[in-house]
Amino acid sequence: MAQNGCGKLADITTDVLQSLSRLGVTHVWYTGVIRHATQTDYSTHGIPVNNAHVVKGKAGSPYAIVDYYDIDPDLAVDVDQRQEEFDQLVERSHRAGLKVIIDFVPNHVARQYHSIARPNGVADLGENDDQGMFFSPSNNFYYITNQSFAPTMGCGDYVEQPARATGNDCFNATPSENDWYETIKLNYGIDPWNGSRHFNPIPDTWHKMLHIILYWASRGIDGLRCDMAHMVPVEFWHWAISEVKQRYPDMIFIAEIYDVNLYDSYIHYGGFDYLYDKVTLYDSLINILKYNHSTQELTHCWQTINPWREHMLHFMENHDEVRLASRHLCSDGRVARPAVVVSATLDKCPIMVYMGQELGEKGDEAEGYRGADGRTTIFDYWSMSTVRQWLLKNHLNGRNGLRDYYKKLLNLCRNERAIAEGEMFDLMYVNPHLTRQYAYLRYSAGELILIVANFADEAVNTQVNVPDHAFEHLGIKPGMYRAIDLMHRSQSTHQLVPNGNLEVSVKAHDAIMLKFFIK
Repeated sequence: MAQNGCGKLADITTDVLQSLSRLGVTHVWYTGVIRHATQTDYSTHGIPVNNAHVVKGKAGSPYAIVDYYDIDPDLAVDVDQRQEEFDQLVERSHRAGLKVIIDFVPNHVARQYHSIARPNGVADLGENDDQGMFFSPSNNFYYITNQSFAPTMGCGDYVEQPARATGNDCFNATPSENDWYETIKLNYGIDPWNGSRHFNPIPDTWHKMLHIILYWASRGIDGLRCDMAHMVPVEFWHWAISEVKQRYPDMIFIAEIYDVNLYDSYIHYGGFDYLYDKVTLYDSLINILKYNHSTQELTHCWQTINPWREHMLHFMENHDEVRLASRHLCSDGRVARPAVVVSATLDKCPIMVYMGQELGEKGDEAEGYRGADGRTTIFDYWSMSTVRQWLLKNHLNGRNGLRDYYKKLLNLCRNERAIAEGEMFDLMYVNPHLTRQYAYLRYSAGELILIVANFADEAVNTQVNVPDHAFEHLGIKPGMYRAIDLMHRSQSTHQLVPNGNLEVSVKAHDAIMLKFFIK
């Protein structure tokens, strides 16, 4: 793996972590930490070899877990010390003031799942299943009885008899290449044929998955990003999260979820701290960036998730999405700056920045399994050219225009009370002329910030109306106020009056954040 620049846990040094802290990062999500199916042979270390026919790519998907209690050997300098190397990374991260998040993949596992690292007395998934039953509340898997696994593209010498249901709810023995054929679905007590729910007594899968969560919590992590959380019944999350938080009250749970209709139950009943804001804010911002949709659509976006706004996790990139700087989207990371500003400052919820995003990583190379799709591969041994060059040239303390922009923005989100804790007041309903700009206020006891993000290809000089309702609702007194643009440090003076217009200038693909000194 050294040939193509793939790194190890040990490469995430104190210098790297301190650089992230200076960038404004508070938590680091380490993906692919738990051992997953791969085509690399580690049998000399006592690790079972995986059949290549049920592994996607050479490195395999980090979401096809093959042992929930083990660390990915690819990430270790000394494979036999991989658990200790992970513990050292957690310790380094904490010393740098960063919290640690890892993946929890509760919906499915690799087809050849077998734990060699589970604690004594812990039964393996599927170990005690009755394979003659398609569904049993006591089983960990669903079995396609009397049929062998036979995906449409073939499976070579891999044998699975009886076949087990595939992770994306494919309950037959013949998944296609577009299915998650390398995974098997976990059974949480729901009969897929009639939808009946068998949660009393607590299903065996629930107990085993809770044990896994508690195991990683005991290793010192601070949170879990829960993959495809909505494909697991909310009743499990209600039970498991409450059990975990009794012992680890500060543990945070983040749900990857794509159904707005489930938001309320997964927050208020399930117990999640944050949900992916994909189908609302992310999709809306991408439509503005790529398809020139009106910025007026953003008002409907936040109104849709208004009851749960503080529980949203905003992002503009992750491993599933096209890179902002890719030729498939913006071609230049600077073009996406207004979207990033909105994502970071629209509410007091957190924003997630994907590794390399702050450097304008394009992800345009043909990386293996999925080719040149504008994403950074998770299936093959690869590295990001921008990050590689950044590290090789020892720019941890150096300058990069886009990274400096992110650094300024992220630290403002942490340090400006109006953004970190304050209210948001949308100004678009009184500014119908704004279709390529988005304007809103952030306010907290004596602090007022006007944010105007410009998605246009040219600079704009425009007026922003501040309605009387904003003055009443936020308790702003009319008057002449000095202001500073927090992003660019320029100073100005403005008359703030109900229904008055503020003259603003914003560069192309940029944003201003005017902080008014109103005390």
